Amino acid sequence: MEIIEKRFEEHLRLVQKVRNSKKLMKEIALAAAMMKVALVSGHKIMFCGNGGSAADSQHWAAEIVGRFQKERKGLPAIALTVDTSILTAIANDYGYDRIFARQVEALGNTGDVLVAASTSGNSANVLAAIEEAKAKGIKTIGMTAAGGGKMAEVCDVCLVIPDKVTARAQEIHGLIGHILCEIVEE
Repeated sequence: MEIIEKRFEEHLRLVQKVRNSKKLMKEIALAAAMMKVALVSGHKIMFCGNGGSAADSQHWAAEIVGRFQKERKGLPAIALTVDTSILTAIANDYGYDRIFARQVEALGNTGDVLVAASTSGNSANVLAAIEEAKAKGIKTIGMTAAGGGKMAEVCDVCLVIPDKVTARAQEIHGLIGHILCEIVEE
């Protein structure tokens, strides 16, 4: 029981810390506005990340394409983490660091938004996708953990969760992802 209670306490403390950060609240609102502008103007949202962040990418894209909380027309979003044929072909031909950047090159257009998640903020393949997005005039939203890594320096908006524990940061990324989906759906 002790570990269960401890993890809930850690989670609640971090939620409160994020909630009390005026900077993070403004950045979340800015990220939501960027996403909404892209969708309203006929553009799409692309998501990428590794491991748990890849799963989050799929989850958020599904909420946008399908629906989150209310019935509405489907909206364009894609997780760059899901097509194993594309991922393995790019990794084989260009290297693992290019798996997301090559898809941004092929699928991304000016006016789109890339949401890139990496708790370290230093994942080479995620940073390469951000670099490609910037070169194409695509807005970038980063989701990281304490410090933000290189992503904090290169993203248009970087949501840096003030915790070094990957699991805690990803829990907050999940909450923020749902908030972004809710605002996009308004």
